[in-house]
Amino acid sequence: MRKKNTKVRISKLFIFLFFSAFLLAIGKLIFVAVSSNVDGLNLTEFANNRNTVEETLYASRGKILDINGEVIAKNANSYTLIAYLSESRTTDPDNPRHVVDKEKTAKALAKVLNAKYEYILGRLNVEGAYQVEFGTWGKDLTENKKVEIEALGLPGLDFIAGNQRYYINSKMAPYIIGYAKTSDTGEIVGEMGIEGLYNDTLKGTDGKSVYQVGGSGYQMGDAYTTEPINGSDIYLTLDSGIQLILEDAINKLEKNYQMSWATISVMDAKTGAIVGSASNPNFNLNTLEGLTSYVDPLVGYTYEPGSTMKIFSWLAAMENGVYDGDETYMSGSVTAGDAIIRDFNVTGWGNISYDTGFAYSSNVGATYLAKKLGNTKLREYYESLGFGKKTNIELPGEESGILRITYESELATASFGQGITTTPIQTLQALSILTNDGIMLKPYIVDKIVNEKGEVTYKGQRTELGRKASSKSIKKMQELMYDVVYNGLVTLWRPDNVVLAGKTGTAQIASPYGGYLSGMYDYIYSFAGFFPYENPKYIIYVSAKQIEGGANSLAPIFADTVESIANYANITTEPTDLDMSNIITLKNYISTSVKDTKNSLEKLELNPIIIGNGNNVINQFPPNKAKVLKNSKVFLLTESKTYTMPDMTGWSTSEVISFCNLIGLKYHFTNYGLVDKFNFKVNSNIDLTKTLEITLKPG
Repeated sequence: MRKKNTKVRISKLFIFLFFSAFLLAIGKLIFVAVSSNVDGLNLTEFANNRNTVEETLYASRGKILDINGEVIAKNANSYTLIAYLSESRTTDPDNPRHVVDKEKTAKALAKVLNAKYEYILGRLNVEGAYQVEFGTWGKDLTENKKVEIEALGLPGLDFIAGNQRYYINSKMAPYIIGYAKTSDTGEIVGEMGIEGLYNDTLKGTDGKSVYQVGGSGYQMGDAYTTEPINGSDIYLTLDSGIQLILEDAINKLEKNYQMSWATISVMDAKTGAIVGSASNPNFNLNTLEGLTSYVDPLVGYTYEPGSTMKIFSWLAAMENGVYDGDETYMSGSVTAGDAIIRDFNVTGWGNISYDTGFAYSSNVGATYLAKKLGNTKLREYYESLGFGKKTNIELPGEESGILRITYESELATASFGQGITTTPIQTLQALSILTNDGIMLKPYIVDKIVNEKGEVTYKGQRTELGRKASSKSIKKMQELMYDVVYNGLVTLWRPDNVVLAGKTGTAQIASPYGGYLSGMYDYIYSFAGFFPYENPKYIIYVSAKQIEGGANSLAPIFADTVESIANYANITTEPTDLDMSNIITLKNYISTSVKDTKNSLEKLELNPIIIGNGNNVINQFPPNKAKVLKNSKVFLLTESKTYTMPDMTGWSTSEVISFCNLIGLKYHFTNYGLVDKFNFKVNSNIDLTKTLEITLKPG
C-alpha cells in the first residue's frame, strides 16, 4: 500500500510541473505579444531589420561602332568628387582626413574643375556638413581628371565611382549618334539620336538579386539571382574616315564664313548606306556644349530645295514622253498663271535647247516642261521618289516635307524646287535612282546589331523601292549632270582627281511675313551629285543657308571634300577612265614663244589668254601635265611689266582667281555665278595697288 501512494505523488508532481511550464510559456507569449522589449531586445526594430532585400543588377550598355568596328560610344568609369568637412574624421593630426585649408583647396579645385573659386569655397564652407559635393562641376569626372585631382595631395577629398557614357570623338555626327546620360539611380539613358531610338537595345535587361537581411545587417541564407543581359552593340554604316572629312569641311565653313546652317552627307551609291553626315551648328557629345536644338539636320531640316529638283522634273518629262533635248524654247521669262517666271540672269540666253537649259539651270525651261506634264503627273512623279513622306531611316525626328502643287504658278515653281519642301535624306534617296539604273534604294544607317553572345540579331542591307525611271532616261540625265559640271556654269564645284556629275541649287528663303527674303545671301545653296562618273560609288548632297559669299564660298570647300573622299576611298580617276577625245594634257610652255604657244593651243581647241605684251611665256596656268577640257582657258603670263585688263564678262570665278593670282592682283566677289560687271576698264592698264571688284550673276 505504501509503494502505491508514492507513485501517485510522483504523477501529481509531474502534472503540476508540466502545467506550470505550460502556463509560463503562455505568459511569455502574451508578454512578447504586448511588449516591444524582451530581454533588452527591441522586437519591432529586430523585425523591421530582418527584411527581404531586392538589389538591381544593372546590365552593361552596348557600344556604338562605325562600319569598320571603330568605337564611337562606350561606357567609361566616372567619378563624383566629394570633400569631407567634419574634423571628427581626423584621429591623427599628422594624417588629416578632412579639408584643412579651405582657401588653398578651393583655389586648386577651381583651376582643375574650371569652376569659379567663390563657388568652390562656398561649398567648402557649408556649415555643419559632414561632406559636400560640387554640383555639375564635380560630377562625371574622367579617370584622367580624378588622377589630376589626386595629384594635388589635398586632404579630405574623395570620389564616388560610377559609370557614364563616353564618346571617343566628341563632335562626330552628334545629331545622329545622340547622347546618353546617367540618371539619379545610376542607370544610363539615351536621350536622342541612335542612343535614344535604340535605348532598350543598347541598355539590355537588368537582373536582380533577392536575399534576406537580419537585424545585424548581414545576409541570411542564399540569394536568388537573375543575371543581367548586357546590351547589344550597334554598328552604324558611318565610315569614320569619311565622317572626319565631312566634319573638317563643315569646320572650314564655320571658321571662314557667317551662315545660318550647313549640312553635307554622303551615301553609298549601290546600297543606300549613309557613310557620313556632318552639320553646323554642332555640339559636344561629352559636355553637351553647343546643344541648342534636338533636330537632326539630315532628317529634320525641311526647306525649299531649289534647282536640284530640276534633276527630277527633267526626268519626269522624259518618263512621260514629253522631253526632246534638242527642242528649243525662248529663255528669259514665261507666264505661269498669275506669276512671271524668270531665269536667274533675268534676260536668259535667247533661243536654247532643253539640254542647254538644264546645264544653265533655266527656270523657264523647267516651267515649259512642267506645263507639258501638268500638275498631277509632276506631283505623282515627285511622290514616287519619296518626296512628301518619310523615308523611315533608323533615326528619330524625321520630317515629311510638303508637296503643294495645285495652281499653275505652283506647278511652275515646283519644277525648279520652290514652293515645296524636302529633307536632305529624301534628296539622297531620290538620287539613288541615278546610280542604280533607275531603281530607288531605301537609305539606312544601322549596319548590324550584335548581342552579348556575339550573335548578329539584325543586319542592314540594300533595299530596293522599285524602278522609277528607264535606263534610257537615267543615261540621259547622267550626261546632262556631267555637262553641268564640265561644260556648264559651275566649274568651281569641279574636283581635280575624280569625275563628278551633279546639279546646283539656289533656293530663295520664304519670309515669315510673306514672299521671300531679298538680302544678298538670303538663299539656300546646294549641290547634288555622284562620283566617280563612270562607276558611281558615292552620292553626295550639300546645302547651306545664308552663307556669306554664297556658292563661291561653298563650292571650293565642297570640291576639296570630294577630292579627299576620292583619295581616302582610292577611287581617283585615271586618265584611261575619261573620254580622252575631250581631254587635253598641257605641256610646259614656260620659256616658249608667245606666238608659237598661242598657235599650238588654238590648234588643240583651247583658249589661250595672253597676260602682258611680252614675247615669251614666264608662267602658265593650269601647269605642266594638267588635264583640261577642250575650250578651256589657258593663262600665259609674259615678261611684260604692265598688264592690260581683259574682258572678263562671262568668266567663272575660278578663271578670275587664276588670272589675278598670276599677276598678284587683289580681288573681291559680290554675289555668285559668272562675271557680270567689274570696276576696271577693258583694255586699260591694270593698277596692282587696287582691288578688282567683281559683280557676279546670281545663279
